This record gives sequence, structure tokens and C-alpha cells, in this order.
Amino acid sequence: MTVRKSTLEDIAQLAVLFDRYRVFYNKESDVENAAIFLSERIESRDSEIFVAEAEDGVLAGFVQLYPLFSSTRMKRLWLLNDLYVDPRYRGKHVSVMLIDRAKQLVKETNAVGLILETTKSNVVGNTLYPRTGFTLDEEHNYYSWGE
Repeated sequence: MTVRKSTLEDIAQLAVLFDRYRVFYNKESDVENAAIFLSERIESRDSEIFVAEAEDGVLAGFVQLYPLFSSTRMKRLWLLNDLYVDPRYRGKHVSVMLIDRAKQLVKETNAVGLILETTKSNVVGNTLYPRTGFTLDEEHNYYSWGE
């Protein structure tokens, strides 16, 4: 298994994985628009997408990160927004490899860290993240506005 930066050549496979990820979060399946969305992210370089590629060239999973900034620390901060592993590759540490690559990006960009959120019902994620060094912030309220 190799983890590498995604390219436009990955879009066909990546869009399918991204679509499954969205369906997990109760969104309607839309592979065509997933491909457009991901292509735009790669072309505009407004996110970093890393893929886990099996030896046979099949994409096993991906992680997508968006850059943010911490005003108080005056440095870049990365939002780990999307992480998905194909069910056929689960239990093989693919998610840990993808998270490790995200941590490497933090170091490469001299950022202060990674932040993420997941649903309380995401049992796998809520087990995975503390195991990979993330701490649950129980001191702050999380608010949102919009769709």
C-alpha cells in the first residue's frame, strides 16, 4: 500500500470513493458531481488530497485536507475534512497511513496541527482518532450556521 498525493488521473476511482463517503453521511449519491468537485479541488489547489493505492492500482481510501489559519498562533492549521477507506481494505491500517500522511503535511507546511470533526454516531472514527493521537475537545462549543 502506497500513500501519495492525488492527481487528476485518479478522479474516476476517487469520485467513487468520495461518493461512498458522502452517502455514509446521508447525502444522495452523485458520482458525476463528485468527480467535478474533486477535479476543481485538485486544479485550484485549494485542498490537499492523498490516496492510499494498493499494489494493483486500486485506490483503497483517501483523506482530504483544507488549509485554515490560527490567528492566535499566527500559523497555518489544517482541517482534516474527509477520510474514507473502502470496506474491502478496512482493518489493514489504511486509515492510519492516511492520517500519518496528513500529519506529515502539517510538518511540511510548518502548520500548528490538524483539526477535525465527526458525528457522534461514527463509532469507527471516534475509536480511530484518539488511537492516532487526536484529543477530543470537551471544553469548547461547536456552532454552525447554514445548510
